[in-house]
Amino acid sequence: MHNIILNKEEIQQKVTRISYQIYETFVDENEIIIAGIAKSGFVLAEKLAKELSNISDLKVTLCEVYIDKNNPQNEITTSIPKEDYQNKGLVLVDDVLNSGTTLIYGVKHFLDVELKKFKTAVLVDRNHKKYPVKADFKGISLSTSLQNHVQVVFEAENEYAYLE
Repeated sequence: MHNIILNKEEIQQKVTRISYQIYETFVDENEIIIAGIAKSGFVLAEKLAKELSNISDLKVTLCEVYIDKNNPQNEITTSIPKEDYQNKGLVLVDDVLNSGTTLIYGVKHFLDVELKKFKTAVLVDRNHKKYPVKADFKGISLSTSLQNHVQVVFEAENEYAYLE
């Protein structure tokens, strides 16, 4: 039995709120890159990009970030070339900020490129960080035990986040 922490409507509310926060932060920019960490982070990035396009006139470019979560030291690649996000505002997106490992390696990758502004966004912040990384924009913060696992499910007809 899953302990649902966010249902589909609540996820959409969080996406809308985070999108407005991103827009307020990047209001002086013409273009923004929304870089989602592959799988669920990218699905969340797609939702944020769609919402940003609805609420603002920012040119939004989606970028998928490929990180080997088992070996994050391996080379990180992106779906668009570095030149496409150089000197632009960028938001790195993941579904859950757990230990911070994935996010910190994602941040490290983008530090090699000159960016105008760099922020991070997550749907769920677990508050159990191994690394000094924080989410600038977050849907919900949870103080859970280390034994708990947070999972975000993005299915065609169903979306939810649960604690197990």
